[in-house]
Amino acid sequence: MFCHGGNGATSDKATAHKGLIAEPSAQPEKACGFCHTPQVQHYKTNLHVNQNGYWTYFKAVGADVNSPVLREAFNNHCADCHTTCGQCHIKRPSYTGGGLLAGHSASKNAPVKETCTACHGGRIGDEFFGNYDFIPADVHQSKVKMTCMSCHKTASVHGDGQMRATMWDKPAVTCESCHKDTMRNPNNQQHVIHRDKLSCQVCHSVAYKNCANCHVGKDAKGIPFRTLDPSWLDFRIGRNPNKTAERPYNYIVVRHVPTNADLFKWYGIVFPNANAVPSWQMTTPHNIQLKTPQNASCDACHGNARIFLTADAVKPAEREANKNVIVERVPAKTGR
Repeated sequence: MFCHGGNGATSDKATAHKGLIAEPSAQPEKACGFCHTPQVQHYKTNLHVNQNGYWTYFKAVGADVNSPVLREAFNNHCADCHTTCGQCHIKRPSYTGGGLLAGHSASKNAPVKETCTACHGGRIGDEFFGNYDFIPADVHQSKVKMTCMSCHKTASVHGDGQMRATMWDKPAVTCESCHKDTMRNPNNQQHVIHRDKLSCQVCHSVAYKNCANCHVGKDAKGIPFRTLDPSWLDFRIGRNPNKTAERPYNYIVVRHVPTNADLFKWYGIVFPNANAVPSWQMTTPHNIQLKTPQNASCDACHGNARIFLTADAVKPAEREANKNVIVERVPAKTGR
């Protein structure tokens, strides 16, 4: 009654359900804010809610963001990634089919596998839990059983009052938060040499999933669908095209993403400036290891073109979009 409305004073089903609110937390300031004001006060700046990352991309590639056709395509194929408070704390996200987590009890700490990686499972979840053959789970999970919230704090997940353009434009989750002494240890020669030049994942990540060429449309019955080219596991180091104070690195780990100029072609939409956004983008794979193939020795990385995003590793049609990410000259061998 308090959350869902309806009429609890009658045993007649139709009367009892009159005015029922199926998803109260779709308006969290009304349904949740009565008790959880601090948690919902910034919900409009939560990327899980506003999905602003999509619209940042659409603007960058020259799409008409006011187009009702674009909005239709977005609602048919992208909006199902939207979540509400209840879709993490009471039930599984609708994107995964829903279903209550623990009867109708609210969980303060959302269970990771039923919520976080239920949506973020195709890449992050499988990496973190070691679901790919021959690739171990992230050391933070396998050794110390950390969860998503061990690193991704409330402000990052719930919003912090500042509208963010993408998932990268938010309070940064950094390795140094826990590993400050390790990163600044003068006795660790590799950290001294490479600090601020390489992202941590360059040395401590292993192969991860890459995707390509998502296409969407409707079938003969008008049911929306999407198709993807086969995914693949790979590890690639690229140049950092957007250096910031938080990410000053020369080299970063990059992942191929599925968006492309023809994403909404079925709807008659082709992005006019598709090359404005790289198809190989910075990534932070959740498969961290202390020892990896590329840090086995200096020349396991230096001079090893196989692990760098060189031009020949990028499809010709995508080279213009990735010109600031492609590594033109692989660091020379050291003899060590």
